[in-house]
Amino acid sequence: MKFTKKRFFDVLWIMAFVLLLIPSSRAWLLKQFSFSPSIEAISEQKPLATYNWQLKGLNTSDINFMDLKNKVVIVNFWATWCPGCVAEKPSIQALYNDYKDKVVFLSVTNETKDKVTEYLQKKKYNLPAYNMITREPEELSTESIPTTFVIDKKGMIVIKSGRADWNTDKVRDYLDTLIAQ
Repeated sequence: MKFTKKRFFDVLWIMAFVLLLIPSSRAWLLKQFSFSPSIEAISEQKPLATYNWQLKGLNTSDINFMDLKNKVVIVNFWATWCPGCVAEKPSIQALYNDYKDKVVFLSVTNETKDKVTEYLQKKKYNLPAYNMITREPEELSTESIPTTFVIDKKGMIVIKSGRADWNTDKVRDYLDTLIAQ
C-alpha cells in the first residue's frame, strides 16, 4: 500500500479526532506546549491588600491565610476535569516534593473532597488541597483555571500564570531567591 498525501491527511484527521475525544490525550498535548511562567516585572507586581481568607483542607488541616504572612506561598486554582490543570499538576507536584518545607503550597478547587481525594490518590500526588470557606483576596480572584500565583514574603504577587511548567530551573532559582530574602 502506497502512503499518499491523502492517506497522510486521513491519519492526521484521525489523530486530531482522538486528541479531542480522549481527555488524557489533551492533557498530554498541553503538557508538550507548557513553558516556564513569566516573572512579573517589579512595576507590575501587586501587593495583597488582605490576608483575610479561610481554606478548608480536603486532605490536610484547614488553614487561615493570615498565618502565611512573611512566607513564600504558591496558590494554584485548579480542577480535576480541566485538561490544562491535569497537564501542569505533575510539575507542581515535583516542585512540592522539593520545596514543601520552604514554600507553602495551596491547591485550591471547588470540587468535593471525595472527587479530589480520588484524583490525588489515582495520580499518586500528595499536594495539600483546599476548598474556600471565605472568598479569596481580590488580587487572587480569577475566572480561568489553571491559574497560579506566587506570593513573596512581603505579600507581593511576583508571578501570575495560567498553565505552565513549574518544574524548571528558572522557577527553582527564583523560589530560592524568594526564600533567601
